[in-house]
Amino acid sequence: MARSSADTTRDRILTAANKLFYGEGIRAVSVDAIAEKAGLTKRTLYYHFRSKDELIEAYLISRDQPNLAAFEAWFDAAGGTVADKTAEIFTRVAENARHPKWKGCGFLRTVAELANMPGHPAVAVGAAHKKKFEAWLAGRLGAGGIGDSAALARSVAVLMDGAFAAMLTHRDPSYAEAAGGAARELVQTRLPQTDQGTSRS
Repeated sequence: MARSSADTTRDRILTAANKLFYGEGIRAVSVDAIAEKAGLTKRTLYYHFRSKDELIEAYLISRDQPNLAAFEAWFDAAGGTVADKTAEIFTRVAENARHPKWKGCGFLRTVAELANMPGHPAVAVGAAHKKKFEAWLAGRLGAGGIGDSAALARSVAVLMDGAFAAMLTHRDPSYAEAAGGAARELVQTRLPQTDQGTSRS
């Protein structure tokens, strides 16, 4: 079925918002700039999004599933134990961070810019995204035979967000690799005894 012109226009706006919000920050980018980037009038933009705040929320929502799908694909494609698979996520994050257009975690950056607005809908989207990552990882760790996987997944999530912050501060992807090594060790200690000798060195 062909997509409606309204859907296509909305996608154009979101594509423009993604490029500008991620590249320059949400406060630095105006609605006028997004409309110009999308090749539309501001009036058309406001037909699809009632406010800039609604557009910021939609921007993060549009990044939610693709980001989670990437983590899942990286984990599932990796060999070894769940400890190795967990570390692989950090390795792939480090690879992405070496791209010249990498500007950190869009969710963390947006929430930081909205620190004085805790009730902003985009803050809720960012928090929900992080919780989804935790829940997904807990499921994978639990399937690997690890007990109390939710607590362990939270510890790994803290390492991940710490890696994002350190890489953004220092512009050095090796922080993600270091965090990945710590995550591997953390998960390795919780593996069933029969699996602990099979992890990659």
